[in-house]
Amino acid sequence: MRDKLREFMSGRYGSDQLGRFTMGVGLVSLILYMFFHIRILYWITLLCLIWYYWRALSRDHSKRSEENLRFLQIEERITGRFRTAKKEFSQRRDYRFYSCPNCHQRIRVPRGHGRISITCPRCRNEFIRKS
Repeated sequence: MRDKLREFMSGRYGSDQLGRFTMGVGLVSLILYMFFHIRILYWITLLCLIWYYWRALSRDHSKRSEENLRFLQIEERITGRFRTAKKEFSQRRDYRFYSCPNCHQRIRVPRGHGRISITCPRCRNEFIRKS
């Protein structure tokens, strides 16, 4: 039985980050449907399961990899902002964060040095701020 399953899955795409996300959304919508009996949650669960298995059993690796790459780029755009905000929040005691007025590069300067001239490392624009 195990050999037949291995033979069947040979050449198939399998699971990736987009697949795991899809299954997570499906699981959450299933749990919500069990409690609230909202019909749209049932259809969301069903669509997530169908899409997950369609992708996992697909033999078109290039298309599935492309879909996963687009998903990862979108995920990075969203989570990257939260990661940056968390990092800045944890360093707020020791540093001040400014955006360059010219190129909008985020610049970290140490606190407690009074008014200082800050030079942007990207565009070399100078501006004065209080640290």
